[in-house]
Amino acid sequence: MQFLTAWLEKYFLPIASKLGGQKHLVALRDAFIGTLPATMAGSVAVMINALIRDLPPQFIDGYDGNTIPVIKEIITVNGYVWNGTLAIAGLIFVFSWGYNIARAYGVNELSGGIVSTAATIAGITFSFTGGITGLNLDQATVDAINEAGWSATATDITAAGYGWLPLSNLDANLFFTAMIIGFVATMIFVKLMLKDLTIKLPESVPPAVSKAFASIIPATVALYVIAIFYFVFSKIVPDMTFLDWLQKTIALPLLGLSQGFGAVILVALFVQLFWFFGIHGPNVLAPILEGVFGVAQLENVRLFHQGGAELVIAEGYHWVRGSFDAYAWYGGSGGTIVLIIALLIFSRRKDYRTVANLSVGPGVFNINEPIMFGLPIVLNPIMFIPFLLAPVVSVSIGYFATILGLVAPVSVAVAWVTPPFLLSFLATGADWRAPIVTLVAMLVSFAIWIPFVIAANKMDPALGEETEHDDQKYAN
Repeated sequence: MQFLTAWLEKYFLPIASKLGGQKHLVALRDAFIGTLPATMAGSVAVMINALIRDLPPQFIDGYDGNTIPVIKEIITVNGYVWNGTLAIAGLIFVFSWGYNIARAYGVNELSGGIVSTAATIAGITFSFTGGITGLNLDQATVDAINEAGWSATATDITAAGYGWLPLSNLDANLFFTAMIIGFVATMIFVKLMLKDLTIKLPESVPPAVSKAFASIIPATVALYVIAIFYFVFSKIVPDMTFLDWLQKTIALPLLGLSQGFGAVILVALFVQLFWFFGIHGPNVLAPILEGVFGVAQLENVRLFHQGGAELVIAEGYHWVRGSFDAYAWYGGSGGTIVLIIALLIFSRRKDYRTVANLSVGPGVFNINEPIMFGLPIVLNPIMFIPFLLAPVVSVSIGYFATILGLVAPVSVAVAWVTPPFLLSFLATGADWRAPIVTLVAMLVSFAIWIPFVIAANKMDPALGEETEHDDQKYAN
């Protein structure tokens, strides 16, 4: 065990430390965090609709919330909240992404967010065309369609429009494009700002005006570079926007790979490895957890909003970002609420029991820093194996329960501080089976932790070595 820990400290820890402090990864993590006010508000709206619209029909025959006064109004209000949050989640993210990149380099954050947003939106289709043939229309219908601005004959309809932004280009589908285009555009802006290629105004000019003028040249250059790229791409791939091409060739295959058991386990394992060395695993792996699994979750939320759990099961993703929270990270990364219970029952060490007692409250709300650094779990050799193994087993249980249809996929984003059981219940759109799956995962994890907690009773808290002293020395 000591050899393994030493090897990891020598080879894994330096890489983990560099990743944890990498400027762009930190900016990406903060960009996702920055969207939380909107995404959580939208998730609350979806969750309320799930409880008053989608859950009751499972128990009450003939229930239709859309026909009940007050209930239908609440559903409508929640729809408006969803329109302004999750329906345009990609648009919100792209501004946050540019803002945080600019902040990381110490330049105008607001302009960075604007450049990132403008550059990304520039590549979205603003028009549509379509048609239907083989019809048999009367003259009154033909006249009405032509008056509305479309073109129609007795057999054909040709529809066209300009000046619109389809929501399918502004929701989670925009994330991958935003990560690439937003990054490139903002970095061009940042580099030109750092080279001081700016318009300088007298000191008497208000700071807000000076900052805005200073950003004009870097922002213009950045946007023109991206515009030229879009132009060249349209010549090479004339029938598809860059967003559509990226979605088809990269995003969808990547999302598909994320649904494999190996990919899910690998992510869970690396989160634990980072945490063992005191580095926040979910933050380091935010590009994967949020950029891949988070995108899958937003798609599930969209499907759930449109058609409930049945549509998610039919067309959505089985494993998403919230699945880790629901079935493995109860009490925080590593499922440490189970460790706390095991310590309170089986530990005879005064130091461990004291930390466990202090960690119960935060642990119920999935805050595990007290147990992580107070026990500690970090760099504690005897905790290494269960800390890695228990979450991997829990993830496996949740994964196969979802794949086999024993529980609905996670389709609602729930605040990470929501207590276990309630979190999985709400996250799956009020599926009563989800807390049972969480309980099974917790019981198995509990069994994994027990031998190591008992073994820790023989370790001297001061020296970290086995001792012949009476175990009663560590009793309360």
